[in-house]
Amino acid sequence: MRRRHFLIGLGAATVGAVWLRPGNQGTPYTPYFQALNDYLKREGPGHPIMLIDRQRLAANGKQLMAMLPAHCHYRIVAKSLPSVPLIQAVMADTGSHRVMVFHQPFMTDLARAEPGCDMLLGKPMPINAARRFYQELPTDSGFDPQQQLQWLIDSGERLQQYLALARQQNRRLNINVEIDVGLHRGGLTDPAQLDALLAVIRDNPAHLRFSGFMGYDAHVGKLPAFIQSAEEGHRQTDALYRRYIERLYAFDPGYREQTLCFNGAGSPTIALYDDSTPLNELSAGSCLVKATDFDLPLLEAFQPAAFIATPVIKKIDGLHLPGPLPLGKAWSLWNPNRRETYFIYGGYWKAEPVSPAGIASNPLYGVSTNQMMFNGATTTALNQDDQLFFRPTQSEFVLLQFGDLAAWERGAIRHWWPPLSQGNGA
Repeated sequence: MRRRHFLIGLGAATVGAVWLRPGNQGTPYTPYFQALNDYLKREGPGHPIMLIDRQRLAANGKQLMAMLPAHCHYRIVAKSLPSVPLIQAVMADTGSHRVMVFHQPFMTDLARAEPGCDMLLGKPMPINAARRFYQELPTDSGFDPQQQLQWLIDSGERLQQYLALARQQNRRLNINVEIDVGLHRGGLTDPAQLDALLAVIRDNPAHLRFSGFMGYDAHVGKLPAFIQSAEEGHRQTDALYRRYIERLYAFDPGYREQTLCFNGAGSPTIALYDDSTPLNELSAGSCLVKATDFDLPLLEAFQPAAFIATPVIKKIDGLHLPGPLPLGKAWSLWNPNRRETYFIYGGYWKAEPVSPAGIASNPLYGVSTNQMMFNGATTTALNQDDQLFFRPTQSEFVLLQFGDLAAWERGAIRHWWPPLSQGNGA
């Protein structure tokens, strides 16, 4: 009986081990990445680059414009597309020259390169940053801040700072008010708080002009559906936004006759907006290049359009880990996806390997920004001097890490697009 139980237990353990053992996930390049790899092996620079697929970018722009409510304008989020030529490409694809900016050096670059653009700040700028923008703006740039720039204000204290700057420089500033529609990251939290700001603006017409609201809704869709669905969250933010607009019109009915900017949304939520929304302008940027953080059901129609390509510097058969124990050999015998080792040029980016499929970093060996280790199955067919391709998890910072962006179009790199400046010293 004991022997029988032992054999049954051994058999069950064997079945369980086979069931738990990882399957081979490695496959060679798809035709898309094979073409990229062949080209970069022939003509690439031999170091990590960020590729922007121009045709996919254009298709994503078309998709975005098709989903906008009829009464809503589109505003390009510059931080998610941090390159003047990249932003200009999106302008050409969408017909929009409205830009949301989050960094003073980006503002300066855009004002010089696109003097016809309309800027809205996406976060309140410290007053020194606002002052520096005016100091650095060439007088002959063609960009008119009084007509083309809205500063974002989140409190009465900040409004007083901007009023002092306007008086000091004899300027009139357009004031867009940040409102909290549920994200709880600052801004007005009650429509009644609006009255005090509007009174200051009303009493200083030579220096201040109210231009609208900005309410960001990045929280929508983040809760488990059994607590609140994305659709329910969106309806709630729209209702909150509407209360601020009603308070504005109650304070001064004359605002109904003015052209104001009621801005909101973002890539994760822009597909939720319809013709019933009180907003008249929606912002997005990340969905146009679609980093992995934006692999969302609402953005299923968008295509990934940004890829890191980096050369494989070394290929080593097997898995060899430092130390006296043969852990690497045992691991590679157990897991077919650990049977080849690759050291790449660079690494440790906010990015995930995408092609060839089935390649992963090694958590025991650790990470490196110089030569990072990855493992894969023999079926990936990846070799030294091939490219390992990654998708960034987000675009706003990762696109700034590789120098000029490589604009891929019709089977070749057609342009090199410089990123926006991070700023210079005082």
